Amino acid sequence: MGLLVLLRHGQSIWNKKNIFTGWVDVPLSKEGIDESIDAGEKIANINFDIVFTSNLIRAQMTGFIALSRNKFDKTPVFVSDESDKWREIYSVDAAKSIIPVYRSYALNERYYGELQGKNKDKIKSEVGEEQFKLWRRSYNIAPPGGESLEMTVERAIPYFKENIIPHLKNGKNILVAAHGNSLRGIVMFLDKITNEEIPKLDIPTGVPLFYHQDKVDALEEKMI
Repeated sequence: MGLLVLLRHGQSIWNKKNIFTGWVDVPLSKEGIDESIDAGEKIANINFDIVFTSNLIRAQMTGFIALSRNKFDKTPVFVSDESDKWREIYSVDAAKSIIPVYRSYALNERYYGELQGKNKDKIKSEVGEEQFKLWRRSYNIAPPGGESLEMTVERAIPYFKENIIPHLKNGKNILVAAHGNSLRGIVMFLDKITNEEIPKLDIPTGVPLFYHQDKVDALEEKMI
């Protein structure tokens, strides 16, 4: 039976500085690296078959660092979207020992538009706490030039259904290293959380969430 592990990236440098990050590609902080190592210890005994991550380095770092603690002799390797002879593996044994890693913008963090790079406390003082909460915690209100949570969910869930569920149904063990808001979309689908409830859900950084294949099978049976 396949196992799905969802892992929100560890603290980034801009998380630590309380700055809106969104799609700005900043790395993990020292604390975020430590969180990733701790997460890796918790999933060290799982023999992963496939990894999915976003296009952003903080999620990729989290996944690779976590897998560095894994007890199975496998190497995570990015799968190129196009034919690339320079990435060809010419050893059968080496090819068998890799974990393919797939990247997609669909798993990216929510795009914060004109808030990206700005300090959260400063923005709150400028626009007021009510408007600040609407931009951060509402379901369908987007910040200026950015995405609402609803828009993020609308790209994350279809990607999950099309690209991840089929592997899970085939009994594969899957790690998804992504972001708070894209993972909220996946959890929203798996746990049948409503539009009204989802803004209240927080995904902790560096803490693996586990779902077994039968959870997805049961959901699909109810949708038929």
